[in-house]
Amino acid sequence: MSNSAIKRIAKEIIKSPEDKREYRGLELENGIKAILICDPTTDKSSAALDVHIGSLSDPPNIAGLSHFCEHMLFLGTKKYPKENEYSQFLSEHAGSSNAFTSGEHTNYYFDVSHEHLEGALDRFAQFFLCPLFDESCKEREVNAVDSEHEKNLMNDAWRLFQLEKATGNPNHPFSKFGTGNKFTLETRPTKEGIDVRQELLKFHSTYYSSNLMAICVLGRESLDELTSLVVKLFSEVENKNVPLPEFPEHPFQEEHLQQLYKVVPIKDIRNLYVTFPIPDLQKYYKSNPGHYLGHLIGHEGPGSLLSELKAKGWVNTLVGGQKEGARGFMFFIINVDLTEEGLLHVEDIILHMFQYIQKLRMEGPQEWVFQECKDLNAVAFRFKDKERPRGYTSKLGGILHYYPIEEVLAAEYLLEEFRPDLIEMVLDKLRPENVRVAIVSKSFEGKTDRTEEWYGTQYKQEAISDEKWQNADLNGKFKLPMKNEFIPTNFEILPLEKDAPQYPALIKDTAMSKLWFKQDDKFFLPKACLNFEFFSPFAYVDPLHCNMAYLYLELLKDSLNEYAYAAELAGLNYDLQNTIYGMYLSVKGYNDKQHILLKKIIEKMTTFEIDEKRFEIIKEAYMRSLNNFRAEQPHQHAMYYLRLLMTEVAWTKDELKEALDDVTLLRLKAFISQLLSRLHIEALLHGNITKQAALGIMQMVEDTLIEHAHTKPLLPSQLVRYREVQLPDRGWFVYQQRNEVHNNCGIEIYYQTDMQSTSENMFLELFCQIISEPCFNTLRTKEQLGYIVFSGPRRANGIQGLRFIIQSEKQPHYLESRVEAFLKTMEKCIEDMSEEAFQKHIQALAIRRLDKPKKLSAECAKYWGEIISQQYNFDRESDVGSRYSHQNRHRSAHQQPDVGTMPWLSQWQGPAQWLFWTPWAYHQSQGTLSKGFWSVASEPRLPTASASRPVPRGAEGIQSTALSPAQTPTLTVEQVVTDLEQQVEQEVPIYQQAQDDLVPHLHPHPLPQT
Repeated sequence: MSNSAIKRIAKEIIKSPEDKREYRGLELENGIKAILICDPTTDKSSAALDVHIGSLSDPPNIAGLSHFCEHMLFLGTKKYPKENEYSQFLSEHAGSSNAFTSGEHTNYYFDVSHEHLEGALDRFAQFFLCPLFDESCKEREVNAVDSEHEKNLMNDAWRLFQLEKATGNPNHPFSKFGTGNKFTLETRPTKEGIDVRQELLKFHSTYYSSNLMAICVLGRESLDELTSLVVKLFSEVENKNVPLPEFPEHPFQEEHLQQLYKVVPIKDIRNLYVTFPIPDLQKYYKSNPGHYLGHLIGHEGPGSLLSELKAKGWVNTLVGGQKEGARGFMFFIINVDLTEEGLLHVEDIILHMFQYIQKLRMEGPQEWVFQECKDLNAVAFRFKDKERPRGYTSKLGGILHYYPIEEVLAAEYLLEEFRPDLIEMVLDKLRPENVRVAIVSKSFEGKTDRTEEWYGTQYKQEAISDEKWQNADLNGKFKLPMKNEFIPTNFEILPLEKDAPQYPALIKDTAMSKLWFKQDDKFFLPKACLNFEFFSPFAYVDPLHCNMAYLYLELLKDSLNEYAYAAELAGLNYDLQNTIYGMYLSVKGYNDKQHILLKKIIEKMTTFEIDEKRFEIIKEAYMRSLNNFRAEQPHQHAMYYLRLLMTEVAWTKDELKEALDDVTLLRLKAFISQLLSRLHIEALLHGNITKQAALGIMQMVEDTLIEHAHTKPLLPSQLVRYREVQLPDRGWFVYQQRNEVHNNCGIEIYYQTDMQSTSENMFLELFCQIISEPCFNTLRTKEQLGYIVFSGPRRANGIQGLRFIIQSEKQPHYLESRVEAFLKTMEKCIEDMSEEAFQKHIQALAIRRLDKPKKLSAECAKYWGEIISQQYNFDRESDVGSRYSHQNRHRSAHQQPDVGTMPWLSQWQGPAQWLFWTPWAYHQSQGTLSKGFWSVASEPRLPTASASRPVPRGAEGIQSTALSPAQTPTLTVEQVVTDLEQQVEQEVPIYQQAQDDLVPHLHPHPLPQT
C-alpha cells in the first residue's frame, strides 16, 4: 500500500541516551497512532493495540459487555475462522498473548519469535477488522467471564474497588460493574429480550473505531519494513469518527463527600482509606503536581507522616498519591495499614494527615523538592532497564492516547516545569469538606446495614460532621524530607577486566563463604546486583525457629525503613527474607552508593535493638497473615499443600500459628544471637563492579558479622539440602483439606517423572510445549472447566514432574476425569503428529530457551537460581537450546516423532506415579456448591489415612502431565513466611507462561503513583 495511508511520520522520538533501539511514530489517515520499534537484537517480536474504550462505555443494561467483547475477539475471525488459530500460531512459534479491560481501555498484546511477526500480526489485525463473534462460542465464553468474576468474588481488592464505585453518583459511568457475570451477560438480557451477540456486534461496530486505536509494534525489521506492515494490515480499519469519551463531572459530588464507610473484609485486615476527588491532572504531566504531593505525603523518612504515625503505634504502612480515574477526573488517596491500637485512633490519624497537609500549605511549594524529583526521574529515564517486548508494547500502546508521539517514551519520566500554582490548586482540594473515609475491619461484622450489589460486601455509611478536622493545627514533629544523599553521581561504566569469564566464577571459597562474581558484559549500565544467602541450621529447625527467623527480619526491615527509604527513592533497593535454609539478602540498583546501604544493613543485622511495641505489632500482623491464608484462592491452596506433602521438611500454617504463642521478646533476642553465631555465606555479585571490589564487599560482610556477632563458620556436614518425597510406582494418594471461604474448587494433578538433568529437562519441556495450547483450548475454552487452567512442569529440590492446575465450580472428580481424557487424546495426537508439526514445537521451545534476559537483574536471577539449587549450570539455556536445534536438524529422516524413544513418555506407557489434590466443593445431600477442599499427596507425608490403587483407566498409556502454578497479581497484607508467589516464580521455567499470560483478564483500578 502506498504512503497515502500515512498522515504523519514522527522521526524525532525522545529516548534515553542508553537506548539502542530505533523508534518511529506514525499517524495513519484513518486516525490510528502507532509507535514502531526496531530492535535488531530482540529474540521476540511483539505488538499491542489499545482501544480507548472500556467498561465505562458499557450499555447500562449489559454490564461487562466491553470485557466480554475482549474475550470473544480471541475466538475466530472471518479470515481465520478456526477458534484457536491465533493462540495455536503463537504457541507453535514461541509466542503468547493476553488482553485486559479497564474503565477506559481494552488492551490486546502478544509476542512471538522474531521470524513470525507478520503472520502473528496478520491474525491479530483481524480482531479489529472482521471478528466472528460466533454464536457457538458465546455461551461458553459467558461462563469464562462468570468464572473470572467468581475468582475475584472473595478478593478484598476487587470488593473495595466496586464498593468505592457503588457509593458515588449512581448515574455516573464510574459506578458500573465492569467485569460482568452470567447474570448481566445472559440471564438478565434473556429475560429482557436482548440478543447479546447482536449487542456485541453493535458495540464492536460502534466503538472499535480506528480514531480510538493506538498500536505499538516491536521487531527486528527495519523501521521502513515495520511501517509497511502496519500500513498494510491496519490502514483498512474503519474510522467511524467516534468522539473520545470524556467524563468532566466527578463521580464524587458534594452529597458523596464527608462520608464514612465501615466495611467488613474477607481477610482479617485493618485498613484506612482517605480519598479526595481532584480534577484530571493528565494535561499537567510536564509539572506533575500530584507526583510532588505524593512524594511528600507518602514519604517514609524522619519527620514524615508515616514516621510519626508509626511512632505512636497506630500504623504499619502508608501509601499516598494521585490515583487515576478516567479522562476528566482523578483521586488523591492516603491509605494506611492500621494496627490494633490504630483502629481505635482513626480520627486522630486523619487529624495527623490534615496537620501534615497544613504543614505543606504553610511551607509552600519547594522548588528544591521538585528539582530532586526531577533529577531522580531523569536518572531513572537515562538508565532504565530494557523492557521485555510484550510488556513494553502493551504499555506504550496505552499511553499513546495521552502524550504526543514524540514524547511517549519520556513523558512519564521527565519533569520540566515547576508550577507552584498547580501544586497549591491540588493542595486546596485536600480539605476536610472534600474527604471520603473508609475503614476496613473485621470488627464491623454484625454492625452493618448495607450490602454492595455485585460482591456482597457488608458496610455501614455514616455522615462526617462539618466541623470534623477543620481546626487541624501545626504539628511540630512534622518536617520536610532532608536532601537525598543516595542520589547517584558516579555513572562510570568500568572497563572489562582482562580474561573476564563469560559466566559467574568462584573467586573465594572458604569455610565461611563462597563468592561468585560476574562483571557485566551485556547491559553496560551503572548498576549491580548483590545476592547473599546466609545458611544457618537454626532458621528452620522447627516451627518456633521459623517464626522467630521471620519476625527477626521483619523487625530488622522495620527498623531500617526510614534510612533505606531514601535509597529506594534513588533507585537502590534491598530485599531481606527468611528461607528454609536461613536468610536471603539482595541489594540492587545503582552501584555508586550500593556498598553504603549494604554495610548499614549488615551492621543493623547484628546490632539493632528490638522495640517492644513494634515487636508486639509485627507479631500480631504476622498471626493475621497466617490466618488470612484461608482466604487465598483454591489453586493457591493446591500449590501450598502439594509443596508441604512433597518436601522433606515443611511447616504448616497451623503449626506456625501454634508455635507463635511461644515467641517472646526475650526468646527472640536469644535466638538472634544463636542464629548469627554460626553461618555460611554464599554470594553472587554481578554487575558494574570489579573483582577486587567484590572481594572487598564480601570481606566487609564477614568482618562485620565477626566483629559484632562473633560469627563462626558452619561445619561442612551442616550444609545439607532438603530432599523431595519419591512417589512409588502405581501410587495414588489423596489428601483432604477444607476450604472455608471460596465456592470454587482447586485441583492439582502431579505426575512425578525423574531427577533434573539436561536430557530429562528437555523431554519434559518438549511435552509441556506440545500440550500447552491444546490443554488451554480443550479444558478452558471448549469444556469451560474454569477460568484458571494451567499446564507445565513442576520442579523442586532437584526433582521434576508435570502438573495440571484447575480452579472451577465443577466437581473435582469430574475435573480429574477430563484431565485424564485430555491426556489420552494427547497420546494419540503425539503418535499421529507430522514431522513438520514436531519440528515447529522443537523450534518454538529452542527459541524460548534461547530468549536472553532483557536486564541485569533478570540475568542475575537466572545465575542465582543455579547457585541456590547447587546445580551451577550457568550455560543451561544455551546448552538446552542448542540441543533442541541439533535434534531438529537430525530428525528429518523420520516421518513422525517416535514417542517410544522419549524416556519419560515411554515410561507413561505403563502405570503412572502421580499425586492428585483438589478442594471438594460439591455437597452431595443438598446438590449445591459448598465450601471444601480435597487433595492428594505422597504416603510418607500424609497426616491422615491414605489410599493406593492402580492408575485410573483414563490415564492408561500416559504416565505424566503437570501444571505450573499461576501468578495472579493480588493486593494483600503481610506476606507469610513461605512466600507462595516467589516460590512459584522459581518453579516456573523460563519459557513457561504464567497464568496471567494464558487467559484474558480484567484489571482492577490502577494503584496510585507515589
